Formats: sequence, structure tokens, C-alpha cells
Amino acid sequence: MSIPTTKSELEIAIRDTFIKLEKDYVSIPAERTRLLEVEGNIKGTQISVCDTLAYLIGWGHLVLKWHALKKANQAVDFPETGYKWNQLGELATHFHQRYETWSYGALLDEWRNVVADILLVIASESNRSLYGEPWYEQWTMGRMIQFNTSSPMKNMRTKVRRFKKSHAIK
Repeated sequence: MSIPTTKSELEIAIRDTFIKLEKDYVSIPAERTRLLEVEGNIKGTQISVCDTLAYLIGWGHLVLKWHALKKANQAVDFPETGYKWNQLGELATHFHQRYETWSYGALLDEWRNVVADILLVIASESNRSLYGEPWYEQWTMGRMIQFNTSSPMKNMRTKVRRFKKSHAIK
């Protein structure tokens, strides 16, 4: 699918990618989800399947935070307080550490909830508010949501599928 440019395309991109990735996640036995065998976000590092979920949850919560702050006409410290855009590897590590004690089932539930909340945000917005004007620098709200939801989900799906293949998981 091409880059979404409308509200409905954004919803479809998130839902479709979520459904595919969720099928991959639920097929992985919980006892394998902490193996450090998934390509990390920092070159040369290995993370776990659980860490991929922590990453998606972390970015999802940031999208929700940005939206809430913008709606309240408050300043947003993009991407996150204490991190700059050139420190995304460190931010990913922060997400992994934040959720390192969560069970695989709890991570899956949290990810499902975050995606549902993001879809509610999108549903509450108009096509114009999502794509008609810049929201952060030159980027529209819809593009910022896509950058931090469906795009990383596609990326994580590639990594998770490699993990599944290396472990002969159907």
C-alpha cells in the first residue's frame, strides 16, 4: 500500500498492518519471546520479540501524548522529553527498559489497546485536520501518526517474520 493521504487510507493502513502483525505475534510461543535474536534499532544489536512490542507501544503512547498536548494547546517536546530526533536508538532502548518486566500477554494487550486508542483519535479527527495543514514542522498529523504506527509495524513485522522463520514457527 502506498503512503496514506486521507483519513480512511490511514485507518486502513493501521488496521491492515496491525491484523497481519498480530497474527505473527500470537503464533510465537511465549517462552521464545525473550530470546535476543531480532535485529535491533541500533546497528549491530539484537532485541527480543517482547522488545519489538515495547517499541510499538512506546511510539503509540507518544502519538497519543502528542495529540493530547496539541489538543490542549500545550507545547510538545518532539519526539520525547530528553530525546532528540538523532537519539531514536536510545529512545528505543528506553522503551525496551520500560516494559522489560511485562509478560508477553500483557504487552500484546497493551499494544492492542494503544492501537485501538490511536484509531479512536483518527476517528475523532477530520480529513482536513489530519492531512490539510502542517502539524509538526512540515508534517501533517496524519503523516506523523503513520510514521509512528503503520510504518514501524511494517518494519517490526519483517523482523518478527525473520525470527519466526529462523525458529520454524508457522
